[in-house]
Amino acid sequence: MAKTYVLDTNVLIQAPYAMQCFEDNHVVIPLVVVEELDGLKKADGERGFNARQAIRFLERLRLRGNLLDGVPLNHGGTLRIEINCVHEALPDSLPDDQADNRILKVCRHLQSCQPILVTKDLVLRLKAQVLHIEAQDFSREQVLPEKDAYTGRLTCYVPEAAFDDFLTQGVAVSQLYLTDSEGRSYAPEVQENEFVILQADASLHKTHLGCVHQGQVLPLTYSRVTPYGIKPRNAGQYFMQEALMQPASEAPLVIVKGQAGTAKTFYSLAVGLEKIINHPTGEYRRILICRSSTRTSASCPATNRKRFRPSCGPSSTTWNSSSTATKTNATITNGN
Repeated sequence: MAKTYVLDTNVLIQAPYAMQCFEDNHVVIPLVVVEELDGLKKADGERGFNARQAIRFLERLRLRGNLLDGVPLNHGGTLRIEINCVHEALPDSLPDDQADNRILKVCRHLQSCQPILVTKDLVLRLKAQVLHIEAQDFSREQVLPEKDAYTGRLTCYVPEAAFDDFLTQGVAVSQLYLTDSEGRSYAPEVQENEFVILQADASLHKTHLGCVHQGQVLPLTYSRVTPYGIKPRNAGQYFMQEALMQPASEAPLVIVKGQAGTAKTFYSLAVGLEKIINHPTGEYRRILICRSSTRTSASCPATNRKRFRPSCGPSSTTWNSSSTATKTNATITNGN
């Protein structure tokens, strides 16, 4: 028989993936938990990040169905948000204006299902015990799945007619869609400046590359540029070139993530050389290469050149591998 689990806010703040960890059972999120997550989404550090992750997951479920009635989860079971517990009675010692007590009201409302309250809060577990509600701690540790992390790129379908007009008009974000395992379409969640691989829904072999800008997916601006003679060879390198070639006023910070050998350092150096030497834009004065070093000061060689050679080795190798980079001499300076 499927069990019913009621989750506290602190569980999702520690582990935003927790909603997917209850197999084929029923997960209930009290409305007050969603309100607390919304209040924490702008917090600094891990708390804010995890709150946003949990909210994004709930939004994806909302687009697939009615969260108040319950939405099936990918690994079995359902998830729903419970709001109909305002008039549930609690002892006078548990005032209604406290978030923990509103969660207890939800558990009382679901008493016929014998709910299990999952919380990291010892005080709330003690209150639940007083009300004869089963309560448990959440202790499952799991690394955030890579597929759920933000990658900066997304593959979406688009109607054939809109696909044909993409290069001249772009495509509205509202026209993008994805499909679930049962073939049902739903709108993807996209971020400003996120890169998109567009696929025509009538011909999956036809693709376009674009970038989200103010509610539109627009063609890449720098797809035909060859910074320092370098030409991209795949979609990831086209996206990397587009991000790195943006003016500093529009993209003051670019973070590139990928496996070894995907030309991250190579392209960063190529664009830097293009903007400083080949076609100076006035945005940059020099290239700084920073790498962490695990060597202690006692074992470091005396001279700066010998001290930094091990950590700068990968960058200098990349530099020398470029057919045009030999025209430039790289020197190591002490902060100047």
